[in-house]
Amino acid sequence: MENETKGTLLLKGDPKIAIRKLSLPMILAMLVQTLYNLVDGIWVAGLGSNALAAIGLFFPIFMIIIALASGLGIGASSEISRKIGEKNKEGADSAAIISILLAIGLGLTTAIILLITIKPILQSIGADGKTLKLTLDYAYILIIFSPLLMFNNVSNGILRGEGDAKKAMYAITAGSLLNIFLDPLFIYGFKLGIKGAAYATVISFSISSFLIIYWMFIKRNTYLNITFKDYTYDNNILKNILKVGIPASLSQISMSIAIFVLNVFAVKAGGDLGVAIFTSSWRIINFGTVPLIGITMAVTTVTGAAYGQRNGEKLSTAHLYSIKFGLIISFIVMITIFIFAPQIAKIFTYSKDGSLIYNDLVKALRVMSLFLPGVPFGMFTSSMFQGIGHGAKSLIVSINRTIIMQVLFSWLYVFIFKIGLSGVWWGIVTGNAVSSVITFTWGRMTIKKLRQIEGI
Repeated sequence: MENETKGTLLLKGDPKIAIRKLSLPMILAMLVQTLYNLVDGIWVAGLGSNALAAIGLFFPIFMIIIALASGLGIGASSEISRKIGEKNKEGADSAAIISILLAIGLGLTTAIILLITIKPILQSIGADGKTLKLTLDYAYILIIFSPLLMFNNVSNGILRGEGDAKKAMYAITAGSLLNIFLDPLFIYGFKLGIKGAAYATVISFSISSFLIIYWMFIKRNTYLNITFKDYTYDNNILKNILKVGIPASLSQISMSIAIFVLNVFAVKAGGDLGVAIFTSSWRIINFGTVPLIGITMAVTTVTGAAYGQRNGEKLSTAHLYSIKFGLIISFIVMITIFIFAPQIAKIFTYSKDGSLIYNDLVKALRVMSLFLPGVPFGMFTSSMFQGIGHGAKSLIVSINRTIIMQVLFSWLYVFIFKIGLSGVWWGIVTGNAVSSVITFTWGRMTIKKLRQIEGI
Protein backbone atom coordinates (compact mmCIF):
# COMPACT_ATOMS: atom_id res chain seq x y z
CA MET A 1 0.00 0.00 0.00
CA GLU A 2 1.39 3.41 -1.00
CA ASN A 3 2.24 5.99 1.66
CA GLU A 4 0.10 9.06 1.09
CA THR A 5 1.52 12.51 1.88
CA LYS A 6 -0.22 15.78 2.64
CA GLY A 7 0.42 16.76 -0.96
CA THR A 8 -1.15 13.69 -2.55
CA LEU A 9 -4.12 13.81 -0.19
CA LEU A 10 -4.55 17.48 -1.12
CA LEU A 11 -4.53 16.65 -4.83
CA LYS A 12 -7.15 13.93 -4.38
CA GLY A 13 -9.39 16.07 -2.17
CA ASP A 14 -11.36 19.28 -2.63
CA PRO A 15 -9.99 21.04 -5.76
CA LYS A 16 -10.80 24.50 -4.37
CA ILE A 17 -8.68 23.92 -1.29
CA ALA A 18 -5.95 22.38 -3.43
CA ILE A 19 -5.85 25.42 -5.75
CA ARG A 20 -5.50 27.80 -2.80
CA LYS A 21 -2.95 25.78 -0.83
CA LEU A 22 -0.76 25.03 -3.84
CA SER A 23 -1.01 28.55 -5.30
CA LEU A 24 0.04 30.61 -2.28
CA PRO A 25 3.54 29.09 -1.82
CA MET A 26 4.23 29.44 -5.55
CA ILE A 27 2.99 33.04 -5.60
CA LEU A 28 5.45 33.86 -2.82
CA ALA A 29 8.26 32.02 -4.62
CA MET A 30 7.56 33.87 -7.89
CA LEU A 31 7.52 37.25 -6.13
CA VAL A 32 10.89 36.56 -4.49
CA GLN A 33 12.32 35.36 -7.80
CA THR A 34 11.09 38.53 -9.52
CA LEU A 35 12.69 40.62 -6.77
CA TYR A 36 15.97 38.80 -7.38
CA ASN A 37 15.78 39.54 -11.13
CA LEU A 38 15.23 43.22 -10.39
CA VAL A 39 18.11 43.44 -7.87
CA ASP A 40 20.40 41.47 -10.20
CA GLY A 41 19.84 44.08 -12.91
CA ILE A 42 20.57 46.90 -10.49
CA TRP A 43 23.91 45.42 -9.40
CA VAL A 44 25.01 44.69 -12.98
CA ALA A 45 24.05 48.24 -14.00
CA GLY A 46 26.81 49.48 -11.70
CA LEU A 47 29.39 47.87 -14.01
CA GLY A 48 28.49 50.24 -16.85
CA SER A 49 26.80 50.20 -20.23
CA ASN A 50 29.03 47.49 -21.74
CA ALA A 51 28.07 45.06 -18.99
CA LEU A 52 24.39 45.86 -19.44
CA ALA A 53 24.76 45.36 -23.19
CA ALA A 54 26.48 42.01 -22.57
CA ILE A 55 23.62 40.80 -20.38
CA GLY A 56 21.15 42.04 -22.98
CA LEU A 57 22.89 40.18 -25.81
CA PHE A 58 22.86 36.85 -23.98
CA PHE A 59 19.38 37.33 -22.53
CA PRO A 60 17.39 35.94 -25.53
CA ILE A 61 19.59 32.84 -25.65
CA PHE A 62 19.32 32.35 -21.89
CA MET A 63 15.54 32.71 -22.12
CA ILE A 64 15.45 29.84 -24.62
CA ILE A 65 17.37 27.68 -22.12
CA ILE A 66 14.91 28.69 -19.39
CA ALA A 67 11.95 28.00 -21.71
CA LEU A 68 13.22 24.48 -22.43
CA ALA A 69 13.83 23.81 -18.74
CA SER A 70 10.53 25.18 -17.44
CA GLY A 71 8.58 23.51 -20.26
CA LEU A 72 10.07 20.17 -19.32
CA GLY A 73 9.19 20.89 -15.68
CA ILE A 74 5.57 21.52 -16.65
CA GLY A 75 5.50 18.27 -18.63
CA ALA A 76 6.84 16.37 -15.61
CA SER A 77 4.36 18.01 -13.24
CA SER A 78 1.43 17.22 -15.53
CA GLU A 79 2.30 13.55 -16.03
CA ILE A 80 3.08 12.93 -12.35
CA SER A 81 -0.15 14.53 -11.12
CA ARG A 82 -2.19 12.46 -13.58
CA LYS A 83 -0.50 9.25 -12.43
CA ILE A 84 -1.20 10.19 -8.81
CA GLY A 85 -4.84 10.78 -9.72
CA GLU A 86 -4.91 7.33 -11.33
CA LYS A 87 -3.39 5.86 -8.13
CA ASN A 88 -0.51 4.64 -10.26
CA LYS A 89 2.42 5.12 -7.88
CA GLU A 90 4.83 3.13 -10.04
CA GLY A 91 3.94 5.23 -13.08
CA ALA A 92 4.47 8.45 -11.11
CA ASP A 93 7.88 7.21 -9.94
CA SER A 94 8.83 6.35 -13.52
CA ALA A 95 7.69 9.77 -14.75
CA ALA A 96 9.95 11.46 -12.18
CA ILE A 97 12.96 9.33 -13.13
CA ILE A 98 12.44 9.84 -16.87
CA SER A 99 12.04 13.59 -16.33
CA ILE A 100 15.33 13.81 -14.43
CA LEU A 101 17.21 11.78 -17.05
CA LEU A 102 15.66 13.88 -19.81
CA ALA A 103 16.64 17.10 -18.01
CA ILE A 104 20.27 16.05 -17.60
CA GLY A 105 20.46 14.78 -21.18
CA LEU A 106 18.91 17.94 -22.62
CA GLY A 107 21.12 20.09 -20.40
CA LEU A 108 24.30 18.37 -21.60
CA THR A 109 23.22 18.61 -25.24
CA THR A 110 22.35 22.29 -24.87
CA ALA A 111 25.66 23.02 -23.16
CA ILE A 112 27.74 21.27 -25.84
CA ILE A 113 25.90 22.96 -28.72
CA LEU A 114 26.08 26.45 -27.19
CA LEU A 115 29.73 26.18 -26.12
CA ILE A 116 30.56 25.57 -29.78
CA THR A 117 28.17 28.06 -31.35
CA ILE A 118 27.74 30.94 -28.88
CA LYS A 119 30.66 33.03 -30.16
CA PRO A 120 29.68 32.91 -33.86
CA ILE A 121 26.03 33.54 -32.89
CA LEU A 122 26.97 36.68 -30.99
CA GLN A 123 29.31 37.85 -33.75
CA SER A 124 26.57 37.34 -36.35
CA ILE A 125 24.32 39.82 -34.52
CA GLY A 126 27.06 42.44 -34.35
CA ALA A 127 28.77 41.86 -31.01
CA ASP A 128 32.48 42.69 -31.01
CA GLY A 129 35.29 44.11 -28.95
CA LYS A 130 34.82 44.56 -25.21
CA THR A 131 31.10 43.82 -25.31
CA LEU A 132 31.69 40.46 -27.02
CA LYS A 133 34.33 39.53 -24.43
CA LEU A 134 32.06 40.45 -21.53
CA THR A 135 29.15 38.53 -23.04
CA LEU A 136 31.27 35.41 -23.47
CA ASP A 137 32.67 35.75 -19.92
CA TYR A 138 29.11 35.75 -18.62
CA ALA A 139 27.61 33.22 -21.03
CA TYR A 140 30.20 30.44 -20.79
CA ILE A 141 29.69 30.10 -17.02
CA LEU A 142 25.91 29.78 -17.31
CA ILE A 143 26.10 27.48 -20.34
CA ILE A 144 28.44 25.03 -18.60
CA PHE A 145 25.92 24.67 -15.79
CA SER A 146 22.92 24.17 -18.11
CA PRO A 147 22.42 20.54 -16.96
CA LEU A 148 22.06 21.68 -13.35
CA LEU A 149 19.68 24.48 -14.38
CA MET A 150 17.56 21.94 -16.27
CA PHE A 151 17.57 19.60 -13.27
CA ASN A 152 16.54 22.45 -10.97
CA ASN A 153 13.49 23.38 -13.05
CA VAL A 154 12.40 19.79 -13.65
CA SER A 155 12.81 18.73 -10.03
CA ASN A 156 10.69 21.70 -8.97
CA GLY A 157 8.09 20.45 -11.44
CA ILE A 158 8.29 17.00 -9.84
CA LEU A 159 7.64 18.46 -6.39
CA ARG A 160 4.66 20.44 -7.69
CA GLY A 161 3.41 17.33 -9.45
CA GLU A 162 3.17 15.44 -6.17
CA GLY A 163 1.43 18.37 -4.50
CA ASP A 164 4.41 19.54 -2.44
CA ALA A 165 4.38 23.23 -3.33
CA LYS A 166 6.05 24.17 -0.03
CA LYS A 167 9.28 22.33 -0.81
CA ALA A 168 9.27 23.87 -4.30
CA MET A 169 8.78 27.30 -2.67
CA TYR A 170 11.61 26.73 -0.20
CA ALA A 171 13.99 25.72 -2.99
CA ILE A 172 13.14 28.66 -5.27
CA THR A 173 13.09 31.20 -2.44
CA ALA A 174 16.37 30.01 -0.94
CA GLY A 175 18.13 30.26 -4.29
CA SER A 176 16.70 33.68 -5.11
CA LEU A 177 17.45 35.24 -1.71
CA LEU A 178 20.97 33.81 -1.76
CA ASN A 179 21.55 35.35 -5.19
CA ILE A 180 20.49 38.78 -3.94
CA PHE A 181 23.27 38.66 -1.31
CA LEU A 182 25.89 36.95 -3.48
CA ASP A 183 25.64 39.43 -6.38
CA PRO A 184 27.38 42.39 -4.67
CA LEU A 185 29.84 40.05 -2.94
CA PHE A 186 31.03 38.40 -6.16
CA ILE A 187 30.67 41.40 -8.49
CA TYR A 188 32.27 44.05 -6.26
CA GLY A 189 33.63 42.31 -3.14
CA PHE A 190 35.68 39.71 -5.05
CA LYS A 191 36.05 42.14 -7.99
CA LEU A 192 34.89 39.52 -10.50
CA GLY A 193 32.70 41.94 -12.44
CA ILE A 194 30.24 40.36 -14.84
CA LYS A 195 31.68 36.91 -14.13
CA GLY A 196 30.66 37.46 -10.51
CA ALA A 197 27.03 37.90 -11.57
CA ALA A 198 27.18 34.58 -13.42
CA TYR A 199 28.87 32.77 -10.51
CA ALA A 200 26.28 34.15 -8.08
CA THR A 201 23.49 32.82 -10.28
CA VAL A 202 25.13 29.40 -10.65
CA ILE A 203 25.82 29.02 -6.94
CA SER A 204 22.28 30.07 -6.08
CA PHE A 205 20.48 27.54 -8.27
CA SER A 206 23.08 24.94 -7.24
CA ILE A 207 22.09 25.41 -3.58
CA SER A 208 18.43 25.17 -4.62
CA SER A 209 19.20 21.95 -6.49
CA PHE A 210 21.16 20.46 -3.58
CA LEU A 211 18.18 21.08 -1.30
CA ILE A 212 15.99 19.08 -3.66
CA ILE A 213 18.62 16.34 -4.02
CA TYR A 214 18.70 16.09 -0.21
CA TRP A 215 14.91 15.73 0.00
CA MET A 216 14.62 13.29 -2.89
CA PHE A 217 17.70 11.09 -2.62
CA ILE A 218 19.06 11.37 0.93
CA LYS A 219 16.25 12.12 3.36
CA ARG A 220 13.69 10.58 0.97
CA ASN A 221 10.75 12.41 2.51
CA THR A 222 8.93 12.83 -0.78
CA TYR A 223 5.96 10.81 -2.00
CA LEU A 224 7.83 9.66 -5.09
CA ASN A 225 10.48 7.01 -4.77
CA ILE A 226 13.18 8.11 -7.19
CA THR A 227 15.66 5.27 -7.54
CA PHE A 228 17.41 3.89 -10.59
CA LYS A 229 17.54 0.39 -9.11
CA ASP A 230 15.13 -1.98 -10.88
CA TYR A 231 13.92 0.95 -12.97
CA THR A 232 11.87 0.03 -16.07
CA TYR A 233 11.70 2.51 -18.95
CA ASP A 234 8.21 3.37 -20.25
CA ASN A 235 8.12 4.99 -23.69
CA ASN A 236 4.51 6.16 -23.24
CA ILE A 237 5.46 8.18 -20.17
CA LEU A 238 8.26 9.87 -22.11
CA LYS A 239 5.83 10.72 -24.91
CA ASN A 240 3.32 12.15 -22.43
CA ILE A 241 5.96 14.36 -20.80
CA LEU A 242 7.16 15.67 -24.15
CA LYS A 243 3.59 16.09 -25.44
CA VAL A 244 3.09 18.73 -22.76
CA GLY A 245 6.67 19.90 -22.22
CA ILE A 246 7.59 20.81 -25.81
CA PRO A 247 4.46 22.93 -26.44
CA ALA A 248 4.96 24.60 -23.04
CA SER A 249 8.51 25.60 -24.04
CA LEU A 250 7.34 26.86 -27.43
CA SER A 251 4.59 28.86 -25.73
CA GLN A 252 7.17 30.78 -23.72
CA ILE A 253 9.27 31.38 -26.82
CA SER A 254 6.17 32.68 -28.65
CA MET A 255 5.74 35.34 -25.96
CA SER A 256 9.27 36.60 -26.61
CA ILE A 257 8.56 36.76 -30.34
CA ALA A 258 5.39 38.76 -29.73
CA ILE A 259 7.21 41.25 -27.47
CA PHE A 260 9.87 41.72 -30.15
CA VAL A 261 7.20 42.53 -32.76
CA LEU A 262 5.36 44.87 -30.39
CA ASN A 263 8.66 46.67 -29.76
CA VAL A 264 8.94 47.24 -33.50
CA PHE A 265 5.42 48.69 -33.56
CA ALA A 266 6.31 50.95 -30.62
CA VAL A 267 9.36 52.23 -32.53
CA LYS A 268 7.25 52.90 -35.64
CA ALA A 269 4.60 54.73 -33.62
CA GLY A 270 6.75 56.62 -31.12
CA GLY A 271 10.44 56.26 -31.95
CA ASP A 272 12.98 55.51 -29.24
CA LEU A 273 10.73 57.11 -26.63
CA GLY A 274 7.97 54.71 -27.68
CA VAL A 275 10.18 51.73 -26.87
CA ALA A 276 11.14 53.26 -23.52
CA ILE A 277 7.47 53.72 -22.62
CA PHE A 278 6.56 50.21 -23.74
CA THR A 279 9.48 48.58 -21.92
CA SER A 280 8.77 50.41 -18.65
CA SER A 281 5.01 49.89 -18.66
CA TRP A 282 5.20 46.25 -19.73
CA ARG A 283 7.68 45.56 -16.92
CA ILE A 284 5.10 46.77 -14.39
CA ILE A 285 2.26 44.82 -15.99
CA ASN A 286 4.43 41.70 -16.01
CA PHE A 287 5.11 42.20 -12.32
CA GLY A 288 1.33 42.32 -11.84
CA THR A 289 0.99 38.91 -13.50
CA VAL A 290 3.50 37.24 -11.12
CA PRO A 291 0.79 36.03 -8.67
CA LEU A 292 -1.16 34.62 -11.62
CA ILE A 293 1.88 32.68 -12.80
CA GLY A 294 2.06 31.12 -9.34
CA ILE A 295 -1.57 30.02 -9.68
CA THR A 296 -0.98 28.47 -13.12
CA MET A 297 1.40 25.95 -11.58
CA ALA A 298 -1.33 24.86 -9.16
CA VAL A 299 -3.91 24.66 -11.95
CA THR A 300 -1.76 22.26 -14.00
CA THR A 301 -1.24 19.96 -11.02
CA VAL A 302 -4.80 19.99 -9.65
CA THR A 303 -6.51 19.54 -13.04
CA GLY A 304 -4.00 16.81 -13.88
CA ALA A 305 -4.89 14.90 -10.71
CA ALA A 306 -8.63 15.36 -11.35
CA TYR A 307 -8.22 14.05 -14.89
CA GLY A 308 -6.23 11.10 -13.60
CA GLN A 309 -9.06 10.35 -11.15
CA ARG A 310 -11.48 10.48 -14.11
CA ASN A 311 -13.50 13.00 -12.11
CA GLY A 312 -15.06 15.52 -14.47
CA GLU A 313 -16.75 17.45 -11.66
CA LYS A 314 -13.43 18.09 -9.93
CA LEU A 315 -11.80 19.06 -13.22
CA SER A 316 -14.54 21.57 -13.99
CA THR A 317 -14.51 22.96 -10.45
CA ALA A 318 -10.73 23.37 -10.41
CA HIS A 319 -10.82 25.24 -13.73
CA LEU A 320 -13.63 27.63 -12.78
CA TYR A 321 -12.47 28.22 -9.21
CA SER A 322 -8.91 29.06 -10.31
CA ILE A 323 -10.30 31.69 -12.67
CA LYS A 324 -12.45 33.24 -9.91
CA PHE A 325 -9.43 33.22 -7.59
CA GLY A 326 -7.27 34.80 -10.28
CA LEU A 327 -9.89 37.45 -11.10
CA ILE A 328 -9.92 38.70 -7.51
CA ILE A 329 -6.14 39.15 -7.60
CA SER A 330 -6.23 40.66 -11.11
CA PHE A 331 -8.78 43.31 -10.19
CA ILE A 332 -6.85 44.26 -7.05
CA VAL A 333 -3.61 44.66 -9.05
CA MET A 334 -5.41 46.48 -11.89
CA ILE A 335 -7.03 49.01 -9.56
CA THR A 336 -3.72 49.55 -7.74
CA ILE A 337 -1.82 50.24 -10.97
CA PHE A 338 -4.61 52.45 -12.35
CA ILE A 339 -4.80 54.62 -9.21
CA PHE A 340 -1.07 54.83 -8.50
CA ALA A 341 0.10 55.09 -12.13
CA PRO A 342 1.50 58.63 -11.58
CA GLN A 343 3.58 57.49 -8.61
CA ILE A 344 4.76 54.32 -10.37
CA ALA A 345 5.72 56.31 -13.47
CA LYS A 346 7.95 58.60 -11.39
CA ILE A 347 10.15 55.61 -10.50
CA PHE A 348 11.10 55.29 -14.18
CA THR A 349 11.18 59.01 -15.04
CA TYR A 350 13.06 60.69 -12.20
CA SER A 351 15.90 61.82 -14.50
CA LYS A 352 15.72 64.87 -16.75
CA ASP A 353 15.59 62.72 -19.89
CA GLY A 354 13.11 60.33 -18.30
CA SER A 355 10.66 63.12 -17.53
CA LEU A 356 9.98 63.42 -21.26
CA ILE A 357 7.95 60.20 -21.19
CA TYR A 358 6.18 60.73 -17.85
CA ASN A 359 2.71 61.66 -19.13
CA ASP A 360 2.72 58.96 -21.83
CA LEU A 361 3.90 56.37 -19.33
CA VAL A 362 1.05 57.19 -16.94
CA LYS A 363 -1.40 56.77 -19.82
CA ALA A 364 0.21 53.49 -20.91
CA LEU A 365 0.05 52.06 -17.39
CA ARG A 366 -3.62 52.92 -17.01
CA VAL A 367 -4.57 51.44 -20.37
CA MET A 368 -2.50 48.28 -19.99
CA SER A 369 -3.74 47.67 -16.45
CA LEU A 370 -7.01 46.73 -18.19
CA PHE A 371 -5.09 43.78 -19.63
CA LEU A 372 -4.97 41.99 -16.27
CA PRO A 373 -8.60 40.84 -15.70
CA GLY A 374 -8.58 38.92 -18.98
CA VAL A 375 -5.43 36.98 -18.10
CA PRO A 376 -6.95 34.28 -15.82
CA PHE A 377 -9.44 33.14 -18.49
CA GLY A 378 -6.70 32.44 -21.02
CA MET A 379 -3.72 31.61 -18.82
CA PHE A 380 -5.52 29.19 -16.51
CA THR A 381 -7.36 27.47 -19.36
CA SER A 382 -3.98 26.97 -21.04
CA SER A 383 -2.69 25.46 -17.76
CA MET A 384 -5.74 23.20 -17.59
CA PHE A 385 -4.93 21.94 -21.09
CA GLN A 386 -1.41 21.15 -19.87
CA GLY A 387 -2.80 19.36 -16.82
CA ILE A 388 -4.96 17.00 -18.87
CA GLY A 389 -2.13 16.32 -21.31
CA HIS A 390 -3.45 18.41 -24.23
CA GLY A 391 -0.18 20.25 -24.78
CA ALA A 392 -0.91 21.16 -28.41
CA LYS A 393 -4.07 23.03 -27.38
CA SER A 394 -2.08 24.96 -24.80
CA LEU A 395 0.42 25.99 -27.47
CA ILE A 396 -2.32 27.01 -29.90
CA VAL A 397 -4.03 29.29 -27.38
CA SER A 398 -0.68 30.86 -26.41
CA ILE A 399 0.18 31.61 -30.03
CA ASN A 400 -3.35 32.89 -30.62
CA ARG A 401 -3.06 35.28 -27.67
CA THR A 402 0.46 36.59 -28.25
CA ILE A 403 1.55 36.30 -31.87
CA ILE A 404 -1.90 36.51 -33.50
CA MET A 405 -4.41 38.56 -31.49
CA GLN A 406 -2.19 41.03 -29.63
CA VAL A 407 0.02 41.66 -32.65
CA LEU A 408 -2.97 41.81 -35.03
CA PHE A 409 -4.94 44.38 -33.02
CA SER A 410 -1.84 46.47 -32.32
CA TRP A 411 -1.07 46.50 -36.04
CA LEU A 412 -4.64 47.53 -36.86
CA TYR A 413 -4.69 50.37 -34.33
CA VAL A 414 -1.22 51.70 -35.21
CA PHE A 415 -1.06 51.28 -38.98
CA ILE A 416 -4.69 51.15 -40.15
CA PHE A 417 -6.61 53.31 -37.65
CA LYS A 418 -3.45 55.40 -37.04
CA ILE A 419 -4.14 56.22 -33.40
CA GLY A 420 -0.43 56.39 -32.60
CA LEU A 421 1.53 54.84 -29.78
CA SER A 422 -1.58 54.23 -27.67
CA GLY A 423 -2.63 51.81 -30.40
CA VAL A 424 0.01 49.39 -29.12
CA TRP A 425 -1.46 49.49 -25.60
CA TRP A 426 -5.06 49.13 -26.77
CA GLY A 427 -4.00 46.38 -29.18
CA ILE A 428 -2.51 44.36 -26.33
CA VAL A 429 -5.65 44.83 -24.21
CA THR A 430 -8.09 44.05 -27.04
CA GLY A 431 -6.10 41.10 -28.34
CA ASN A 432 -5.86 39.59 -24.87
CA ALA A 433 -9.60 40.08 -24.26
CA VAL A 434 -10.64 38.45 -27.55
CA SER A 435 -8.24 35.53 -27.17
CA SER A 436 -9.36 35.00 -23.55
CA VAL A 437 -12.99 34.62 -24.65
CA ILE A 438 -11.96 32.14 -27.36
CA THR A 439 -9.68 30.18 -25.03
CA PHE A 440 -12.15 30.01 -22.14
CA THR A 441 -14.92 28.85 -24.47
CA TRP A 442 -12.66 26.16 -25.92
CA GLY A 443 -11.69 25.06 -22.42
CA ARG A 444 -15.29 24.67 -21.26
CA MET A 445 -16.18 22.79 -24.46
CA THR A 446 -13.20 20.47 -23.95
CA ILE A 447 -14.24 19.64 -20.39
CA LYS A 448 -17.83 19.05 -21.51
CA LYS A 449 -16.62 16.78 -24.31
CA LEU A 450 -14.39 14.81 -21.94
CA ARG A 451 -17.30 14.24 -19.60
CA GLN A 452 -19.58 13.11 -22.42
CA ILE A 453 -17.24 11.01 -24.52
CA GLU A 454 -14.68 9.71 -22.02
CA GLY A 455 -17.18 9.58 -19.17
CA ILE A 456 -14.97 11.35 -16.66
